[in-house]
Amino acid sequence: MVTTPQPGRPVRGSTTGRPIMALFDLVGRRWTLRVIWELEQAARPLTFRGLRTSCGDLSSSVLTRRLHELTEARIVERVSDGYVLTATGHDLVRSLEPVLAWARDWSRDLTDTDR
Repeated sequence: MVTTPQPGRPVRGSTTGRPIMALFDLVGRRWTLRVIWELEQAARPLTFRGLRTSCGDLSSSVLTRRLHELTEARIVERVSDGYVLTATGHDLVRSLEPVLAWARDWSRDLTDTDR
């Protein structure tokens, strides 16, 4: 059984489980960032079905695994009417904003026709 990446445990790319490698292993899994983004953008908690729909109807088994992993990592929590990001999840999204800006610049550099 695949376990949720956590600092201090071996993860993809790191036998020591360095925190940054554990994070990259977790957010690098298929659909993980999309789930996080959808929860960040939601005005209210999203039900399983609502989250699945907002993610473009990913398979229910993948969504179940991702929600389990993100809950275990304390990035997402289940509340009475659906799923929400925790304070840690919101911190993660804010922390990724410089990476998002870098990716936009990188994309422009790659598509710049003047080079």
